[in-house]
Amino acid sequence: MIDQEELRRREYVGRVNRVMDYIRANLTGDLRLETLARVASFSPFHFHRVFKAVVGETLNGFIRRVRVSTAAMRLLSNPALSITDVAVGCGYSSSSALAREFRNAFGTTTMKFNVEVKQMPEWNVIYARHVGAYNKIGEAFDRVFKWAGPRGLVRFPETKSLAIYHDSPEVTDPSKLRSDACLTVPPGTKVDGEIGTTKVPGGLFAVAHVEIDVTQFGEAWDKLLGEWMPKSGYQPDDRMCYELYLNDPDTHPEKKWLVDICEPIRPL
Repeated sequence: MIDQEELRRREYVGRVNRVMDYIRANLTGDLRLETLARVASFSPFHFHRVFKAVVGETLNGFIRRVRVSTAAMRLLSNPALSITDVAVGCGYSSSSALAREFRNAFGTTTMKFNVEVKQMPEWNVIYARHVGAYNKIGEAFDRVFKWAGPRGLVRFPETKSLAIYHDSPEVTDPSKLRSDACLTVPPGTKVDGEIGTTKVPGGLFAVAHVEIDVTQFGEAWDKLLGEWMPKSGYQPDDRMCYELYLNDPDTHPEKKWLVDICEPIRPL
């Protein structure tokens, strides 16, 4: 026969379980303390402590964990869903709020990422050379824009902005990495001083269309080369790889970069 102490314990657990089920079913609904206490038939004053004693984590901690894990499962099971739709469907105010929660929970964040195999054109470009860590290439872009602007060579959206990477950061000291900040220009454009000119070969490329924050460039490259490439039936080619920049992140509501990561490929 079950004694009264065990019956009372089961009653507490049952009420808390109802709240946990309610939270999972209502991630976009009313999850205020008063509402959840009412679901459990406890007073709001005591419910925080009761929940933590039974579950082993705070009420707010449980809500955050369920939201972020539900969002992660939805993104993994249906990559076609937009991050914004998943964020709103899990009770976040925006995709950037979900990204922060991903970073806190998993040490990473979300990104829009899809790959297209396509023929890319040959680009005629001017460039300013950067030697050093790749994430410092902005200084070289400042130089090439300052040179090209007064000469009437910056005509967006006709002009394309791209960065060429010549060395592997896995085997080259960061202080010796070479990259070029480039702008497309008409063939025959004359250059002088530190500004050079070259052609970026076209051909078959894996083009990863990504929407990322400034900290995610390396992660996006890893996703293309480490996750997509081994399953694709292709291998990297020896032509130049580059990033093609599609927006001004300062005009993006979340300061995100829209980038095409362009990796030359050939059949495996």
